[in-house]
Amino acid sequence: MARATGIGSLPGTDVSEALRGVREILGDGHLPYLPELPARGPGADMIGRAAALLVDLHVDLQPGGWRFVDRPGRDSSRAAALWHQDLDELAEVFDGYVGDLKVQVTGPWTLAAGIELNRGEKSLADQGALRDLVGSLAEGVRQHVAEVQRLVPGATVVLQVDEPSLPAVLAGRLPTVSGYGHLRAVDPQTAMTGLRDVLAAVPEGTATVVHCCDPGIPLPLLRATGVGAVALDVTALSPARWESIAATVEDGVALYAGCLPTDASGTVRGASDLVTRGWTDAGMSPKGLGALTATPACGLAGLTPDGAWRVQRAAVDVAAEWSERAES
Repeated sequence: MARATGIGSLPGTDVSEALRGVREILGDGHLPYLPELPARGPGADMIGRAAALLVDLHVDLQPGGWRFVDRPGRDSSRAAALWHQDLDELAEVFDGYVGDLKVQVTGPWTLAAGIELNRGEKSLADQGALRDLVGSLAEGVRQHVAEVQRLVPGATVVLQVDEPSLPAVLAGRLPTVSGYGHLRAVDPQTAMTGLRDVLAAVPEGTATVVHCCDPGIPLPLLRATGVGAVALDVTALSPARWESIAATVEDGVALYAGCLPTDASGTVRGASDLVTRGWTDAGMSPKGLGALTATPACGLAGLTPDGAWRVQRAAVDVAAEWSERAES
């Protein structure tokens, strides 16, 4: 049966309320998740949030953004405190829950593109810093997933790694701090290995998914990491991209189809038809629609709470339509 989930971010600042909404909508046969609430400020953003999971590496928020420092600062302590609050609330709201439960973390390449070294350049520019970051994040992710599993013992944890900057990293499109040049493109093999190392660090039995809403999502590279699923925006894909998705699915990688626009303008029928058409035109059997996961195209933090919940409920309805079509 097809199911629904969210990408991660939601509007608002009350994590308990957000968790209750997620469990209400997705907790029965779908894929609920620990939401991210960036409106809470520094430390709730995707870079600061993931940086707080790093082991033996410390960051602080500078005027130019997050930067590695010798010892934890006020902002990194705040990010850690937000994580503690989120996990405490998760344990309470999901008490007694049995089923899949998703958590999200920023991946190594987007993190390296977003954190500066103490001398001011992006971490992406330093090979030694990159190795340290990948190793630190892998260990932090391992500990984080184990903690979620401990707090919600009936859950089977699904780890989503967010890599929105990966295509720019591979293409050498990221500007230097000065703004007068671009950072050197990262070799695809190096990018694949770093991402694979983070994905492989999770405890046995943890499902994995990589999310990237950039149109240039490198599907062949992601297939090579051994990831269990890919999540992408499918609202404007070309036939060639659908063929690449077909190759990915045929290689055993599941699809999280981001079929509902994040401005809440989409309809259940429109989203369902869009994916059904792309799927079948690429030569895949309609029966395979029952294995899909319906999601918004990206995070929903830019909507009102009511708007975000409407999109999330629409994803549930889209999944129901796919299940019906797969059985017909």
